[in-house]
Amino acid sequence: MSTFWSLWISIITIGSLVGVGCLLFWCSRDKMGVEEGEDMGHEYDGIREINNPLPKWWSYMFWATIAFAVLYLFLYPGLGNYKGFLGWTSSDQTVRSLEESKASLANAQQNKQLNQYARELDEAEARYGETFKTLAYDTSGNTLLPITDIAANSEAIKVGQRLFIQNCSQCHGSDARGQAGYPSLTDNAWLYGGEAETIKTTIMEGRQGVMPAWGDALGEDGVKEVTSYVLGLSGRKVNAKEAAAGKSRFVVCAACHGTDGKGNPAFGAPDLTDNIWLYGGSRRAVEATIMHGRHGVMPAWKDVLGEEKIQLISAYVWNLSEKTDK
Repeated sequence: MSTFWSLWISIITIGSLVGVGCLLFWCSRDKMGVEEGEDMGHEYDGIREINNPLPKWWSYMFWATIAFAVLYLFLYPGLGNYKGFLGWTSSDQTVRSLEESKASLANAQQNKQLNQYARELDEAEARYGETFKTLAYDTSGNTLLPITDIAANSEAIKVGQRLFIQNCSQCHGSDARGQAGYPSLTDNAWLYGGEAETIKTTIMEGRQGVMPAWGDALGEDGVKEVTSYVLGLSGRKVNAKEAAAGKSRFVVCAACHGTDGKGNPAFGAPDLTDNIWLYGGSRRAVEATIMHGRHGVMPAWKDVLGEEKIQLISAYVWNLSEKTDK
């Protein structure tokens, strides 16, 4: 924060406290020129005004709130760039990468700094760390259990669900049904494969999904023709003439999606015959995808969550697809 804004905030905050203190002090003094308890000569609707002082309990409570505010501003950051006597911070706001964040947290934890985020991580690890290990590892504590075995443990599934909601629901939804651009994890339509270990690899390493733009190569008419053909693959009613022309142009798409349009998990190319659309299945949405392309990113979580937590999340996600099959 610049010096100007730091001073601006400090002056307004301190000025407000001084102002309310002066107002309270002024109101606690009798300046009406009438003895305390006497009639002020005003009446409205049968109610007469009497010269009575402010209630003591009200005045004392008001002074107490002002004193608390002054003490708080002294101990904690709140006045511009002033960091507070205790040196408390919610988190390190200077970090710009995951590596910097890890280094900052390690430093705060090692030096017992009043970093709220670091403290909460320590508390969470102390409280739940052993639970994660117990559910993710075998009895020796050295070998991770197979994801399919973890999925058979109802307690592990509950923990995996909570971890999923905390870390994955922002994109995939709390019910894992996804949204536009973020795949549903409950329909068993997997871009990179739905095997247990493949799901874990996706979460650990992340994915980069690129659908190139074909507008320049195909032209506007070509995009419309390919769209008709692709929509026809999923059983939609389309213009037969356009679809026939689109089939011959589909050769540029077959390298990834296959000649039959059923996709290729090696490239993350979706099946175009199942009527499940990541970016929307309307004609306009499919045309936009072919014309302009798409670029989807699934971030890597291995450095954020660690393998044992990912093992539990993987079991939860894999279990969702197993329920779909059944």
